[in-house]
Amino acid sequence: MSAYDPKQTCNPIPLEANPCCNQPFLRVLSLGESDASRARLVMGALIDNPFAVFAIAVIAQWASAFFGDALRRSRPLKNNERNDFDTVLTATLTLLALIIGFSFSMAVTRYDQRKNYEAAEANAIGTAYLRADLLPADTAASVRQFLKLYVQQRVNFFNSNGLPHQEMAPDPAKLQDELWSSVVGAAGAQPNPVLALTVSGMNDVFNSQADTMAAWLNRIPTGAWVLMLLIAMFSNLLLGYRERSSGRLALLVLPVIASIAFFLIADIDSPYVGVISVVPHNLIATSEAMRSHH
Repeated sequence: MSAYDPKQTCNPIPLEANPCCNQPFLRVLSLGESDASRARLVMGALIDNPFAVFAIAVIAQWASAFFGDALRRSRPLKNNERNDFDTVLTATLTLLALIIGFSFSMAVTRYDQRKNYEAAEANAIGTAYLRADLLPADTAASVRQFLKLYVQQRVNFFNSNGLPHQEMAPDPAKLQDELWSSVVGAAGAQPNPVLALTVSGMNDVFNSQADTMAAWLNRIPTGAWVLMLLIAMFSNLLLGYRERSSGRLALLVLPVIASIAFFLIADIDSPYVGVISVVPHNLIATSEAMRSHH
């Protein structure tokens, strides 16, 4: 039976230990990759904050709309250009609406995935807690105590939106090691199919936690955000360039509406900062049931 071992880690080879990296052009490439990594971290931090997404979107769209209005004043549309221009404007706004709807669907799918994995974690922990009865008495008591601490850590993880939590003690990796050592030690001392169930149950606990972390990293690509913002900016530029009878009111309304849509998408997609987040109802219920169990 293959089981997940939290002690197994992958140690990458240091850059200095690779003789190929002594070549100058590879060192320059490494510096460029570090700059690109910093740029991705900055973009990721912005996308993780829905309020920053809203501010950037509304400012960029307002700037585009008023720039288009300035262009219209310097070079107005000719009569024979208006029909073609209206067609382009309508197509651009339609494309923007489709991309916003598609991105919203992607964000909702990822949010539902995080909710489903929270329920899977709670089920796996509850099953492992019940299967602890199959272990010897002293081992079963320690495994139950470790699982109570572990489920509380998982509740804190969700309540803190995945950010470091001061109450997460002991260390989660060390706690996983203790859990795994306890069940493997008992199963190794008395190998039989019944104790193998406890090992399998603990394996499911660790696998479900890994699935949760993978779901938290599964986000709308940065490239999709950039393209969506560019299309929104061009839409507002065209809207600003078009002749209007309502003054500049339209230049203020559309950027705000589109930015609210961006905020909602970013809020649902981001598991870290925002108004909408996954509440660990199932883990809390499992924790309460474990406390009441004697």
